[in-house]
Amino acid sequence: MSAPAIAVFGAGSIGCYVGGRLAASGASVRFVGRERIVREIGEHGLRTSDYLGYDATLTHAAFGTDPDAVRSADLVLVTVKSAATAEAARELAARLTPGALVVSFQNGLDNAATLAAALPAQRVLTGMVPFNVLHRAPGWFHQGTQGQLDVQRDAALAPFRDAFAHAGLALVEHDDMRAVQWSKLLLNLNNSINALSGIPLKRQLAQRGYRRCLVAAQREALALLDAAGIAPATITALPPRAIARVLALPDLLFRLVARRMLAIDPVARSSMWEDLEAGRPTEVDWLNGEVVRLAQRLGRQAPVNARLQKLVHDAEQGGPRAWTAQGLWNTIKGSIAPQR
Repeated sequence: MSAPAIAVFGAGSIGCYVGGRLAASGASVRFVGRERIVREIGEHGLRTSDYLGYDATLTHAAFGTDPDAVRSADLVLVTVKSAATAEAARELAARLTPGALVVSFQNGLDNAATLAAALPAQRVLTGMVPFNVLHRAPGWFHQGTQGQLDVQRDAALAPFRDAFAHAGLALVEHDDMRAVQWSKLLLNLNNSINALSGIPLKRQLAQRGYRRCLVAAQREALALLDAAGIAPATITALPPRAIARVLALPDLLFRLVARRMLAIDPVARSSMWEDLEAGRPTEVDWLNGEVVRLAQRLGRQAPVNARLQKLVHDAEQGGPRAWTAQGLWNTIKGSIAPQR
């Protein structure tokens, strides 16, 4: 039996890293990405590494810009930015064979549903990448934080499980991916704070002012989830509410209690920082913006997350991008709604 054909559609940092790990372990992987990434890979090869010491370089990768590369794929990993999901769905619908498996490894909550609506002849699953990937240099993609790949449990994954395990990215399957997605989103509320700080994640999280901003955003989201009857899953050593309590500790206590939380590569940064640095639109509307939309559906407000969302949009237009911990906290704390 031949090895399954895997395609990565929208190969940026996440797609290049996950697909690169699979290809380096011997899987058959084709990549569809932007011209700038195609040039990088052509000139430098595709290098993937992680904070635990893994490091591999593919000198030849099947990388191009033509969406037709997905036509005979058995599995397609969709890793486009959330704003491009509808367009990606249309392109895939015109090319995929019936029965192909599609997994959305994207930020936000509803990308898999968008894909599924356009791909009735394919099986579409929700996935999640819980770790950070930094585009460190041309052709080089580095995992800077811990985690495996989370995905909706489904028998259709059977032909592919071994390939992911062999690549060191074993699939962690869940029955309730919505709860998992919300837990990841609670952690990812830090992306906007990291982007606005302009410094690596480890240094940012070591400063209580930044952490207080994150705690305010998380507690606002948790209150809305309670009102909506949504219970976020526990995907780390601590449940979501306990994470917020730890983050709120003074710096000395935080460093003593949160050693595992700070087990982050010193170079790791959020993808939102990378987008601002490159002058690209961010995914803040699919992170903090998801909390704002949940509040709107409930007839409530989410002023902390709305404020962070606006600050990132301001930064996209040339606004401040190097907030100090105290400066950002001073800006955010006035948005905190009084407890009722």
